[in-house]
This record gives sequence, structure tokens and C-alpha cells, in this order.
Amino acid sequence: MTNTEIFDLIVIGAGMAGVAAANKCGAAGWRVAIVDALPYGGTCALRGCDPKKILRRGAEIVDAARLMQGKGIDPHGLTINWSDLMAHKRGFTDPVPDKMEKGLTGNGVETLHGAARFTGTNTLEVDGKPYEARRFLVAAGAMPRPVRFDGADLMIDSTEFLNLKALPKRILFVGGGFVSFEFAHIAARAGAAPVIVDRGTRPLSAFDPDLVEMMIERSARIGVELQRETEIVSVVETGGVFTVEVTSGGQARTIETDLVVHGAGRIAALADLNLEAAGVTYGDKGIAVAPHLQSTANSAIFAAGDSADTGGMPLTPVAVIEGKVAASNMLKDAQVAPDYAGIPTAVFTVPELARVGLLEAEAKEAGHDVDVRFTDTGGWYSNYRIGETSAAAKILVDKSDGKILGAHMFGPEYGELINFFGLAIKLGLTAKQLRSMTAVYPSVGSDLGSLL
Repeated sequence: MTNTEIFDLIVIGAGMAGVAAANKCGAAGWRVAIVDALPYGGTCALRGCDPKKILRRGAEIVDAARLMQGKGIDPHGLTINWSDLMAHKRGFTDPVPDKMEKGLTGNGVETLHGAARFTGTNTLEVDGKPYEARRFLVAAGAMPRPVRFDGADLMIDSTEFLNLKALPKRILFVGGGFVSFEFAHIAARAGAAPVIVDRGTRPLSAFDPDLVEMMIERSARIGVELQRETEIVSVVETGGVFTVEVTSGGQARTIETDLVVHGAGRIAALADLNLEAAGVTYGDKGIAVAPHLQSTANSAIFAAGDSADTGGMPLTPVAVIEGKVAASNMLKDAQVAPDYAGIPTAVFTVPELARVGLLEAEAKEAGHDVDVRFTDTGGWYSNYRIGETSAAAKILVDKSDGKILGAHMFGPEYGELINFFGLAIKLGLTAKQLRSMTAVYPSVGSDLGSLL
């Protein structure tokens, strides 16, 4: 092909997985290009986890002050200035693309901007310009899951929510996942009245059901309404007001709201890459890959993060691990599989809900003789100190060897405490060994031994 630039590796997607792989291979001396139609940085840094937690800081402060009402703090008049909070968020996100691109070029990576599309097994084009490579890494991230009801196009997605210039009073979130609960908690502390509409009976099914129910009850106390087993039929907008028709229990009714937000999950963003031309097998969960992240259908192509159908959770740290492992496998012509053991995850409501390892039902189904150690920590000193009364932990220990099978936590700073359990699972530590650790006292970490 004439005028075709040839590379050792072309990475599709300049998020954390793609950047990690591109930097690794570029630093090793490969000729590497990376391409993205969006600003460099990916969802987590620009449109997800990082800016979300900056907005959450406002919710944390408001909640903390309200919990201490009558205990020495007067929260009267304390409010979130949405525009100022958004400006603070942009202070972090705005410099990211330039910093990311400079880091890549410093490692010899050529940075391309535009929409990539495969044209053959080892060729693609970017906005019509042809490229060829020995290897490709697809790390294109995820997109909101398509939903089918009249007026679905009237919803905004998480990216748009994180860029709202003003927060409306009434907000309806579609779906009972991470996005809905995290944003609803922020919105409620900022003065909005959020409603979460979930078609199922159990939201956040990847988390411990007992702790999820505790989180839902805590959410209700701050004004977050959850409507279960409720199906969206249609959305109509008139004069800036949205009328949402729903059905529940066989009955139709309407909800009026000022904003409708998509929180119904995400799928791999692969539809526009023309993977068919490359002979690649893929689905909503990503490209079909072997354990070492190489496409099962085209040996030139690897995938990582949300673009890879693997056993890893759809988390940024997992994407980074997969990006680095894929890069290493390509450089060394190896077949090493990523290690997913002991990777925790959290729903950053206020307080947060966290998990690592097996759920109770999963552990029992796997044949383990499980010692379930449940503790309500709402009255413990660490929570009394800040005025919180809703907190608990469930630790799963294998009776046969004392090893920790899973840990599930709901409470303030438990997103940090869960990391100890993640390390214990990764290293195969027993509950006795973990309990032997001495932590700074008084700290949330010092609660760890008493949970075991």
C-alpha cells in the first residue's frame, strides 16, 4: 500500500491501558503510535473516576457537617456551589490531555488524533490515512449500553453529567448501577431530589446484598429514592420538563423530572472500529481473547481493559494491569496471563460500599466451608467520632485453612480499609496473620483486627 506508515505497534485508545502499553513498548525501542478520537487521558481521568471523586468531595463535606449537627457543628447555610466545584474539577482534568501526550512523545510514541478503523488483518486507517503494524492493542474503553425505549436519546450520559453547568432540582437516573448511586449521592448533597429507577429487584448485584440494602436505607435518609422492578416505557420532553412513563407491578404511571441520566451500564466501545475487516471476534464484553490477552481470531491483535473479554472486573487498575501485561507479552513473545487476585472495587457513595474476593453465595457455591463474620460497626468509636451510625463489614474466612475468601464493607473510609483485605487475598494470608498487624490508633485501620 503506497504512502502507508508502518509501525511495530499501534494502540487504539489513549486511556490508562493504552497509554501504559504504548509507553512500555515505546521505551523498549519499538516504533509505536497511539490514536484516539477524543482527548488523551481516557474515561477515568477525564470523564469518570477522578472527576467524580472531586465532585464527591463536596458531598463528603456537606454530609460530614450534617452528621455532626448538635455535636459541635452547625451546618446551617452550608451548601455546594456547583459552578465552583465544577471549576475545581476542571483544574484537574483540563491539563491531563497535554500532560499525557507529552509523556508519550517523551517515550518515542507517535500521537495520532482521529477515528481509527481497521481495513485488514494488520492495517487500519485514521480519518482516511492508511497505517500498518505488526501488532495492535485495542484499548478503546466503554460506552453507555444502548437502551430501547421511546425518547432514550433525551437522556444524558455520565460524561455530560460531569460537565453540567448547573444542577437541576429533579433528576431521574435510569438503572441501579455505580453511576446512578454515586451521582445520586452527590446530587442529593447538592440540594437535588434524585430518583433511581431500576428494572431489577437487586441493584448493585456484584456487591454483598446485605450491605447493599444498608446502603439503600442510608441513601433514602439523604433523599435518594429507589424504585425497584420499574421499567422505563418512554421519555417525553416539553418546555424543559421530562415526563417519564414507567410500569411497575403491571401499572403504568408517570414521573416528572428536570433531567434524565443514563446509568444502565456500559459495553465495550468497539462498534466503529470495523473489527470485521480484521477478522476479530467480539461482543458487548469486548474482544474474545486468550488468557494472555491475544485475540483468538487474529494473532496480530491484543486487547486490554474494557475492550477485552476477560475475567477481570471493568476497573481502571485492571485495565492498567492488562495493558502492561499485553505489552510485555508482545515485547517478549510470551503468554503470561494477568493476575486478578485480590483486586478490590468500591461504589463511592457517601459512605462507600466496597468489595474484594468472593461473595458469600459464590464462596459456598465453590464448595468452601465458610465462616461468615458479620459485624455492625455503626456504634464503633471510628464511626461515633464522626457521627455516622450506618456501617458494617462481612468477612468470609475458609474454615479449612483460615484464609480470607472475601471481604465486604460499607462505611466511612472503608474504601481504604478494603485494601488490606485485598493484599491478604493476593498473598494468601490467613485471618490470624492479618489480625496480627498493629495499626495506628485511633484510625479506621485499627478496626481491622476486631473485624476478624
